[in-house]
Amino acid sequence: MTDSLRQFGQYDVILLRDGVFEAPADVLIHADGSVARQRAIEALGKPMLQVDVNCFALRSADGIILVDAGTGTAWGPKYGHARSALHEAGISPDQVRHILITHIHGDHALGLFDGDAPYFPNADVFVPDRDFAFFTDPAAREATPEARRGGFNVAEQLVRVYGSRVRQIPDGPVLAGIEARPLPGHTPGHTGYLVRGESEHLLIWGDTLHVGELQPGDPKIGLIFDLDPEMAVRTRQATLEDAAREGWIVAGGHITGFGRVERAAEGYQILPA
Repeated sequence: MTDSLRQFGQYDVILLRDGVFEAPADVLIHADGSVARQRAIEALGKPMLQVDVNCFALRSADGIILVDAGTGTAWGPKYGHARSALHEAGISPDQVRHILITHIHGDHALGLFDGDAPYFPNADVFVPDRDFAFFTDPAAREATPEARRGGFNVAEQLVRVYGSRVRQIPDGPVLAGIEARPLPGHTPGHTGYLVRGESEHLLIWGDTLHVGELQPGDPKIGLIFDLDPEMAVRTRQATLEDAAREGWIVAGGHITGFGRVERAAEGYQILPA
């Protein structure tokens, strides 16, 4: 579903589409090995994977909260559209008071920066404590393949630019009506945010899954960007089951619009909310 505004409790939640990420189909992986991986690539049915890149604005009487911040200008003109979407929603950067980061990857955090200055000059940046610990650890950096080290650079820039306004958060309540839920695997501290409403709750699940047409039906499908693929599979399966059982509305960094998870003959499916 492509509608971009829903209400949950005190919050109007606005989906901000930052761009479309493209990668070759062979970024897909599968927990059951190469034959299953090839089946997943064939099921995709196209040479390139294309997924939305999203972040979210939560507006209430208490002010503006962002969940993730997009890419800003760092990834070129195909991205960074979350900033114009914020402007269209009547929100200026200096109105944003809190930014909740799901994990420290470029497409979720590079939008925090205006060169070496904060793009959101009045905001505190809330970062899951396990992700912060990992991406600021020199030993972890050395142990991570070079092609997967971008998060370490982002963390370094985050500390340099936002300084004391970076706040490490544990699991549990974060702000009024918002709870941090651990969803590890994609990164060690990867976190979702459950926004509680009166009759419906919204889980913004970051990168728990990337490919809405494939991974719900087979949660063992992952992407090479998952730092711990086995844990990512367990998290994906558990989160899909939680969302189906609890009736949560779901949204994320790379699925389209707001959805609802239902059990299917094989695995799950995400239907428009």
